[in-house]
Amino acid sequence: MQLVQGKVAVITGSGRGIGRATAELFAQHGARVIVNDLHQDVAEEAATAIRASGGEAHAVSGSITDAAFPEQLVKAAIDKCGTLDIIVNNAGYTHDGVIHKMSDEQWYAMIDVHLTGPFRLLRAASMYWRDWAKAEIANGQHVVRKVVNVSSTSGVAGNAGQVNYAAGKMGIVGVTKTMAKEWGRLNINVNAVAYGFIETRLTAAKDAGAKEEVDGQVVELGIPEKIRQAARTVIPLGRPGTPEEAAGPVLFLASPLADYVTGHTVLVTGGSYM
Repeated sequence: MQLVQGKVAVITGSGRGIGRATAELFAQHGARVIVNDLHQDVAEEAATAIRASGGEAHAVSGSITDAAFPEQLVKAAIDKCGTLDIIVNNAGYTHDGVIHKMSDEQWYAMIDVHLTGPFRLLRAASMYWRDWAKAEIANGQHVVRKVVNVSSTSGVAGNAGQVNYAAGKMGIVGVTKTMAKEWGRLNINVNAVAYGFIETRLTAAKDAGAKEEVDGQVVELGIPEKIRQAARTVIPLGRPGTPEEAAGPVLFLASPLADYVTGHTVLVTGGSYM
């Protein structure tokens, strides 16, 4: 059973990690996927791999924090595939620091990528979705569209050293609940997933020294190994999750199985924060 057969899905930050696993899973279940990444080569490599496995994928590179890009991304999806059914607001990263050492630039970087960018993408989609939904309802059609926003346990429970990240990730929960109320009458479901410890570049050992240039800033990726090991002790399942395991609940929320689920934040944490 293909759960999103024929649907067109935009997944931001889907060149690597959870986003890529989600794009691959959606394609396996019949979706036409718009793969987005900061870097064209990364996006194209992911899209090529999906096509090689028999799926349909198109690469659209760009930063969700660029004020003009969300509209361009929505338009690219519609131009390439003729419609847009699912949005997964996944793009993001961490830029940690305790509050007395945090700069305005660090603060706004997290708000921009985790909150303002998704807001602009949903606003851009609304310019199409509202008119489409009104016409469908007038014609007696029941067409359901889906939004899945990516939050974090740092947002719903807080985390020392991440006041900026936590603010953005809790903010997207507020966006989720508000848009579920605004868009319910248009048959648009809006939900969120809040991840715990998932093995990605962002949670790898910081000792590895991985870095990424994002919007002109060089950001260190990963967390100290001591914290990684401590995190395992509070997970009832006893281990971090994989990107593939993280993708499953996103597919569920985007599928017809969740057509009567909206306004919720699903914790994907291996049992922690229950």
